[in-house]
Amino acid sequence: MLKGINPLLNADVLQALRAMGHGDDLIIADTNFPSDSVAKQTVLGKLLRIDAPAADVVKAVLSLYPLDSFVNDAAARMEIVGKPNEIPPVQKEVQKEIDAAEGKPWPMISIERYAFYERAKKAYCVIQTGERRFYGCFAFRKGVIPPDAE
Repeated sequence: MLKGINPLLNADVLQALRAMGHGDDLIIADTNFPSDSVAKQTVLGKLLRIDAPAADVVKAVLSLYPLDSFVNDAAARMEIVGKPNEIPPVQKEVQKEIDAAEGKPWPMISIERYAFYERAKKAYCVIQTGERRFYGCFAFRKGVIPPDAE
């Protein structure tokens, strides 16, 4: 345990988040996502796990992880097959955590299922959550932390 760091963030996840650079993608996936096979194709090459609901994992990650403000796809969700505009409860919960972390509305873009798989394969890493609800899959592009003001 460390002061000021959400206890859901285990050592492997902290190491990956710290190693990532500006523009790298992080995938946070539900239990049905093919996380292991996709993770093997990522930069990290291995699966990370946090066995908690998706919104709790996103809250923990975004407590340390800046979103990329230079692009419009820094926060994305897997869209429901055949219903791209429908937002299920798990995605609404995650949206609230994104907005809270950023201190303003930061809408997620939607990504078609197979396009999401392709983005995930090119990501830095995949964190599989304990989320059992469908469509609890998200992509987050890492931003920058500016130098301290002088």
